[in-house]
Amino acid sequence: MLKLFTEDFWDAVARLILRNKIIILICIITATFLLSLNWKNMRFTNTEANLLPDDHEVNLAYNKFLETFGEEGNLIILGVKDPSLFTVEKLNAWNNLTTSFKSAPEVESVLSIKDLQKLVKDSEHEKFKLEPFIKDSVSSVAEIEKLQSDLFEKYPFYDGFLFNKETKTIRSAIYLKKDIVNTAARKNYILNDFIPKVKAFEEAQNLHVHASGMPYIRTLNAQNIIDEIGLFLVAALLVTSLIFFFFFRSFRATLISIIVVCIGVMWTFGILGFLEYEITVLTALIPPLIIVIGIPNCIFLINKYQHEVNLHGNKVKSLQRVITKVGNATLMTNVTTASGFATFILTESKLLKEFGIVASLSILAIFILCLLIIPIIYTFLPFPKDRHLEHLNRRWIGGFVDWMERMVKHRRITIYITSLVLLIASIIGVYQIKISGSLIEDMPQKSEFIKDIRFFEQEFNGIMPVEIMIDTKRKKGVMKRSTLKRINDLEELIIDIPELSKPISVVGLVKYSKQAYYNGNPKYYQLPTAQENSFILSYAKNSTSNSDIDLLKNFVDSTGRYARITTFMKDIGTDKMERIEENLQTKIDKTFPKDRYDVTMTGKALVFQKGTKYLVKNLVISLSLAIVLIALFMAFMFRSGKMIIISLIPNLLPLVITAGLMGYLGVPLKPSTILVFSIAFGISVDDTIHFLAKYRQELQANKWKIKVSVYGALRETGVSMFYTSIVLFFGFSVFTISSFGGTVALGALVSATLLFAMLANLLLLPSLLLSLERSIANKKEFKKPAIDVIPKEDDDKNTQNY
Repeated sequence: MLKLFTEDFWDAVARLILRNKIIILICIITATFLLSLNWKNMRFTNTEANLLPDDHEVNLAYNKFLETFGEEGNLIILGVKDPSLFTVEKLNAWNNLTTSFKSAPEVESVLSIKDLQKLVKDSEHEKFKLEPFIKDSVSSVAEIEKLQSDLFEKYPFYDGFLFNKETKTIRSAIYLKKDIVNTAARKNYILNDFIPKVKAFEEAQNLHVHASGMPYIRTLNAQNIIDEIGLFLVAALLVTSLIFFFFFRSFRATLISIIVVCIGVMWTFGILGFLEYEITVLTALIPPLIIVIGIPNCIFLINKYQHEVNLHGNKVKSLQRVITKVGNATLMTNVTTASGFATFILTESKLLKEFGIVASLSILAIFILCLLIIPIIYTFLPFPKDRHLEHLNRRWIGGFVDWMERMVKHRRITIYITSLVLLIASIIGVYQIKISGSLIEDMPQKSEFIKDIRFFEQEFNGIMPVEIMIDTKRKKGVMKRSTLKRINDLEELIIDIPELSKPISVVGLVKYSKQAYYNGNPKYYQLPTAQENSFILSYAKNSTSNSDIDLLKNFVDSTGRYARITTFMKDIGTDKMERIEENLQTKIDKTFPKDRYDVTMTGKALVFQKGTKYLVKNLVISLSLAIVLIALFMAFMFRSGKMIIISLIPNLLPLVITAGLMGYLGVPLKPSTILVFSIAFGISVDDTIHFLAKYRQELQANKWKIKVSVYGALRETGVSMFYTSIVLFFGFSVFTISSFGGTVALGALVSATLLFAMLANLLLLPSLLLSLERSIANKKEFKKPAIDVIPKEDDDKNTQNY
């Protein structure tokens, strides 16, 4: 019975692979075909990323709001700020455009200048009636001047929603049907119908139309993500392949690596389809990640093969040693990398769980593919030519190794002082990190829809909905004067907050009713007095038989128990958002007695902000678990407490340095940047495993002479560690070409962290081993590890032709 992961185990694996190469290749081809059948199940998500667990109180409150008032994110807005709009031809064309949207089956209703209605008192029937501002079309400049005078001077109810009377900006609102907002029908309508109509209008009228609203933003943002998947795949493959070729100068080795990682990407898409997970902003990153992580596997295996061939010239022995000597170390490095991603599974976020599952499975899959395909393909290929092995003897590589050796031998104090200074400076920087919960911050800042968001923020104070739901705890409690007055008091605070737009609620409609009662005089746009209340509301009740006047349905539920206040927030940071929330909550607590009212703040902006804070907390836990898990791997491998500490120091220091840089550079903690630490830690520890594995082998071969073993390990693994770190650095740098700020930050920070980790593993780790040589050379503690990470040398054993 073979002991798992021992030398005998890997010898058996090598024999199995090399003796059954045709069968294994057929199995790989079959598995790839079967997984490809699941590609049809892949689809891009049509829902927004919810970072909170389903049973979180914030989600429960939001879902209750949706049950009461329906989907809130169904509003698309169009805006024009151009004096030339107020001409007969262009204004009629604008009205025709907005009217044309009504015929679309995806559209529930449209509200624009053409649809605006005056609320007029009908004294004869003691009710209100509606009269249009524009009956059919405008035919003269005089009509337009009258329209402008009425709109901007006499009807404050519409100000701040459909127009800005100060800047004369006009806006139209298109409400999509709520049941299509989170489906592919929304995307198809916006891309194939809505946008072409708007562009045709712009070209015909020479007007610039601004478009926004959550359905519109989500659609274009999702399309950008889809477009970038292909870009990342091509860029990652091109960059890593070029670097690979630069190091090895072999088209053959480069092509083999490309084949392996391409099959790995195909398997990743197959895993996504098999699990029926939607492609999200996170899972979209996994295929290029597999390329970036898979190429270093190829480097270690091919470099070992060429090193062995160069050493003794026996191809079969070399391929056997590739598996027996590097197989276990590569397994451990891939397991630790997969563990870094797998810790996301322990979070309560569905988004992160799916990312962790697919990423960890894909990393283990690429390891299996590398271990099987590379040795098998090389059995069919001729013996490597001298030019394929030239890179092993390059002067600059030898110079780099000599420099590392000199630094470790003569400059250990300098290395320690530099590390300590960086640690102290980084800790100071860590305290300057802020948390960001912005919905828009990570979106492509140069895109047209982001510019439109800024336009609407400037003109109407934001587009991200914030909802306040008021439960009066009794039927028809909303229309009581005391409740209306409390809502009005809260709205006055909202108006005073510059980051929030003018609120929309039943109070505005009641004020409009009083204005209409007094023949449209704008100075009466206010809540009725106690004396006025009864007869003005009686007019309103008599009017509700006319469905066009029954505007209450948007602000009050059918029972009259629940009211909503809708406002829109600018794209602001978490700190400001929290202060605004605190101010509103203080006012709510003061204005609405808890024994009579339940008031809930919700909306997409607040849900996302709460989700970000929750995610940051969970990812800190996940990083801690990754560290503990990898420390357990080290303990299992080396059976030495001191070795665990020594191995973690050069991998934790780069994380602290990166966190410090984030503080100094003003890069906030957010879902995209917090991922950096778990990903980088899981990958950077690979170099440590390779180095310590070779170090232990050198200890055994050199009769426990520490210095000789350290320098021997540094010389042999240093080159591969340098190669893989450079590939990883440039591979993750590919993500900086993204138009998404979060993806750029992820790529840049992981690249920087891995570069720091390479230097720490090549300089700080061997320095620590040498400085603590007496402590760690205790044979009882380090001589008998649980597994043979790299089996000891045995030139003659199991080298028969397979």
